This record gives sequence, C-alpha cells and structure tokens, in this order.
Amino acid sequence: MRHAYDEHLASNRYYDRNFLLDAAKILPGEYFVSDQGMLLVTVLGSCVAACIRDTEAGVGGMNHFMLPDDGGRGAVSASARYGTYAMEVLINHLLKLGARRNRLEAKVFGGGAVMATLSSSNVGVRNAEFVLEYLKTEKIPVVAKDLLDSYPRKVYYFPANGRVLVKKLHRVHNETLFSRERDYKDRLAGSKVEGDVELFV
Repeated sequence: MRHAYDEHLASNRYYDRNFLLDAAKILPGEYFVSDQGMLLVTVLGSCVAACIRDTEAGVGGMNHFMLPDDGGRGAVSASARYGTYAMEVLINHLLKLGARRNRLEAKVFGGGAVMATLSSSNVGVRNAEFVLEYLKTEKIPVVAKDLLDSYPRKVYYFPANGRVLVKKLHRVHNETLFSRERDYKDRLAGSKVEGDVELFV
C-alpha cells in the first residue's frame, strides 16, 4: 500500500476537449508539474492547492494537500512537517525541470469549510494559514488567492502562462469530493512523517 506521506505524481491524464489541451487531474495527496503547456485540474474542499510557476521558463505545477490533524501547531509539528514536505516535493520537481527559485510565483486555493467532520477541527483554516506562511517564509510571492469560505472549488491552472480559472461549486451533486478528502484524511491520520526532502537550490 502507498504510504500517505508519499506525495506522488498524478497519473490521471486526459485530453480536455473544452480547452483543447492535454490535462492532468490532481487528486488529494498528488501533484503534477509540466513544461509542455498542459492544463492542471483539481477539485478542492478543505484541502489546499498551490499553483507555482517560473514566470520566465514556462514551467509550473500544482499540488493538492491537507495537513494531518496531530494536534500540533508549531513549525516542527508532524502536521507542519507534512505540509512542508508537500510543498517541497512540488518545488523540487519544478527546479529539476529548470525553474529558478527567484522567479517563482504562487497562486493558492481551497481551505473551504465544506464538511462538518472537517470544519469542526478548522482544518480548512489551518491548511490556508499554513500555505500562506510557508510561501512567505520561502519568499515566493502569492500573486492570487481564493481561500476559505464554505464551498468547494474546481481549479483549472495553465502553468505556461499562469492563468487560473476557479469555479465555485455551490451545489455538489455527488459525494466523490467528500469521500476522497475523508479517505485522504484517514490515510494521513494513520501515517508517520518520514524524513525530509532535500531541496535543490
């Protein structure tokens, strides 16, 4: 079984007939990077997604993660370590594709209070606060954000030019989003944080 802390490259690839582009769908615990002019798509409830790109190289990516609720609030808590890991995996892959740290910009989304079981632990707020604090610490400017509130969002990200379309889902007709986030939360709860990611600078 895959370890919950193994952030992994999204494998759900398809051709988007609306935008006429190759696309990748990013599920909870996944990320994707591209230098090929692709479309990256995710649906967020309480989770957050960071869309990060090199403004000159046309390399960009997106992750989709949630902080595990270990009760810790400090920078060295298991919860914060996992969030840091989720961000570093994405940034590392961008740097491997030729991105430069000093040219990175970010757009961040999600953190909605969309499920009673998750909103009671303020997980959406913690996710939103974490991603903003992380990017501030790493000196990566946040040029756009749509965080918190009470609705899920579908995010379309075009890494080549940084364009983002956000669709607010005021009525979600199927349970897929909620069951994915619940399953992801349960996976995180049963896992330990392993090691650190070495950053390429």
